[in-house]
Amino acid sequence: FFAESDFSTLLQVSLVFNTVWVILFTFTGLYNFHYAKSRIDEFISIFKTISLGVLILFLITFEGERDLETPPRLSRMFIANYWLVLLICTSSSRLIFRTIQRALLTAGLGHRRTLIVGWGKKSWDLVEELKKFPALGYNIIGFVAENENESKTNNHYKSIPLLGNIQEIDHLIDENKAQEVILALKGNTRKKALDVMAQCNGTTVKFKIVPDMYDIVIGQMRTNQIYGLPLIDIEPRYMPAWEHQVKRLMDIFFSAIVLIGFLPIWLLVGIIIKLESKGPALYKQERVGLNGKSFMIYKFRSMIQDAESKSGPQWATKKDPRITKLGNLLRKVRIDEIPQFINILAGEMSLIGPRPERPFFVDQFKKEIPFYARRLKVKPGLTGWAQIKGGYDTSIENVKEKLQFDLFYLENMSLRMDMKVIFNTIYIMVSGKGH
Repeated sequence: FFAESDFSTLLQVSLVFNTVWVILFTFTGLYNFHYAKSRIDEFISIFKTISLGVLILFLITFEGERDLETPPRLSRMFIANYWLVLLICTSSSRLIFRTIQRALLTAGLGHRRTLIVGWGKKSWDLVEELKKFPALGYNIIGFVAENENESKTNNHYKSIPLLGNIQEIDHLIDENKAQEVILALKGNTRKKALDVMAQCNGTTVKFKIVPDMYDIVIGQMRTNQIYGLPLIDIEPRYMPAWEHQVKRLMDIFFSAIVLIGFLPIWLLVGIIIKLESKGPALYKQERVGLNGKSFMIYKFRSMIQDAESKSGPQWATKKDPRITKLGNLLRKVRIDEIPQFINILAGEMSLIGPRPERPFFVDQFKKEIPFYARRLKVKPGLTGWAQIKGGYDTSIENVKEKLQFDLFYLENMSLRMDMKVIFNTIYIMVSGKGH
């Protein structure tokens, strides 16, 4: 296998190997280039990833007793050489890349627009520390005061302006195109941090906080120290990078299987819908997705045509008179949701996640329900923990209850959790308990 001399075979094998390495590097986060990472940390990550990949290659090509009972063949020794060459070449190229990246960041290129929440010695000292290490990639564009009194006068610290106060931080982020927010708070930092994050729900900024020494000493917070500067990333990562990539691959795989493999059935469903009632077989509606971006969701029509033309937006209910006889059956076995696999293939949705809601209701919920917008931090899903645990949304109280299930899913988001939701959804479809 490793002693192959035919050029076309070598080309095919090389394409397969390169694809595998790209996938493996993606899953292990080696394509994240947000800042000038430590070159030692980079080498350790590369060493572990390449060693894992070569080990997998060795096991795939392992020939059992033949390899155990005979001396190592030349083709088997190539694996060790392959590992060494990969490690040297990849590490060297990454070292050059990181050196260039560090030089560009030090020159001020590629910096992220950053707001510092806090006004006083703590935030000013933070600015001085960040100026010492430009390779961190922060461009401080302004301060945000903790209270309104501090922001009444037009203050500056070394040409960096005080832009406003926490109460208007979401607008300041939009106006100044901020990419990151660092919290350098005084007093009860935990409560204030929650308040800031709640107000900024729906924005795409990343949050970091300067921790209190007490929290560090007693081990309640784990710092990510770069150049000795402790900053804590408080923007939750709901899934490890490799699980997130696997989740996306699962979305694409299952969507293709369902849409293409059962296409004759879906065409038949569409024809029956057309025959039973007036209107198109497919129904589309605007929904709110990841980070508050709107998209058009697709479903098999299960209601009469123009069901909301007179009433305006409203929730569906049990025994809803707008639902057709066929639509009631489609909803029970969830077949009305099948066209949403188109949204999943397009990357607007995922198999598992909070259900996407209409802009009309999202605007209402964000005003009345604290932390509702946290649902917008992940892709909406075809099914989810709240859907298998709850029923129709019929009131604000019902939405609040289902939000608890959504938040539980976000805090425990994993491939294991997704599989649990999938199996429960299949059970609901088979048993006809859907809504």
